[in-house]
Amino acid sequence: MKFYLECINCKKKYDAKKVIYKCDCGGLLEVKYEDIKISKNFKKRKINVWKYKEFLPIIEENKIVSLNEGGTPLYFCQRISKELNLNIFVKNEGANPTGSFKDRGMTVGVTKALELRMSKVVCASTGNTSASLAAYAAKAGIKAYVFIPYGKIALGKLAQALVYGAEIIAIKGNFDDALKKALSLSSKMYILNSINPFRLEGQKTIAYEIFDQLGYVPDKVIVPVGNAGNISAIWKGFKEFYEYGFIKELPKMIGVQAKGANPIVRMLKNKEECLKPIKNPKTIATAIRIGAPVNWPKAIKAIKESKGEILDVTDKEIINAQYLLASKEGIFVEPASAASIAALLKLSKKKFFDKKERIVCIATGSGLKDPDIIIENYKNKIKVIH
Repeated sequence: MKFYLECINCKKKYDAKKVIYKCDCGGLLEVKYEDIKISKNFKKRKINVWKYKEFLPIIEENKIVSLNEGGTPLYFCQRISKELNLNIFVKNEGANPTGSFKDRGMTVGVTKALELRMSKVVCASTGNTSASLAAYAAKAGIKAYVFIPYGKIALGKLAQALVYGAEIIAIKGNFDDALKKALSLSSKMYILNSINPFRLEGQKTIAYEIFDQLGYVPDKVIVPVGNAGNISAIWKGFKEFYEYGFIKELPKMIGVQAKGANPIVRMLKNKEECLKPIKNPKTIATAIRIGAPVNWPKAIKAIKESKGEILDVTDKEIINAQYLLASKEGIFVEPASAASIAALLKLSKKKFFDKKERIVCIATGSGLKDPDIIIENYKNKIKVIH
């Protein structure tokens, strides 16, 4: 297998052995493959991230750093489906080793760091990225550094990063300020935010698994959008399976942002050519509380190519969707994950879907990551007796 990096804007190509995160023109990079040879036992392998190693940019398999990520359950939501007259599925990424979809990216990203002979890794994070980076760095035996916005990270996620042994640096500001700090260390450490194209390659395996688990391509896939890497990665996964003949159709990608952190929604609504960052994004959905998403060009490309849509939902809609999914289907997800369910409910009221459409909602992280929101909003349901 051969692969290289290519700018999504000017199409300039780069050697994949070069440590680089952006094109000279400032454009984002993505991994392109040549001469992929699929093993005969490909379809017989157990479903997890590394089942799809032929589609992943790793050469030295002996360096793979894995915690058995991927293979997450895809639930059919029987009760919600009946109520909406649709076929609703939830891909529960909270079942990954550290409780979020970020593990898919980190198994590839940290492995790539070892291939590139990097001994230190760094990221900025609102929570899930820090937990995942710290865990995989610990497994690899390398040092992890994490920049977080002070006082704006869920304690469950912070506890993970701490116990995995990462060095935590809290800064006054938001995620975007933290990312600037992380990027300033790019000459000394390997950056594993979603600006890293190799990390996104791991996340695209969500698409592969959806097809393998369903046996067909869903009509629509709804994805929470924060830094905007996941929706573009999943779309890339579907496109690659299409190009190699595994599937004969493609889904429409539906992105969802929180109302207080919705720069992509605003950009498209106002028909602007460039994204205007939100300086102080506000939402209870901490995992998507990002005002200047790095991957917005990739996300918009995924939405437009797939003839999809992006919308925003309020914090109230997120909380209600989180409770609905748990109380109706027994699936407890964090607020950012529930944004996909909130979008589903909002769009169904607008008659956006055809009857019996098959829709997959991506639940990006476990509800145990950020339980305080539930306690605050539903403590009145606790009955006290004497």
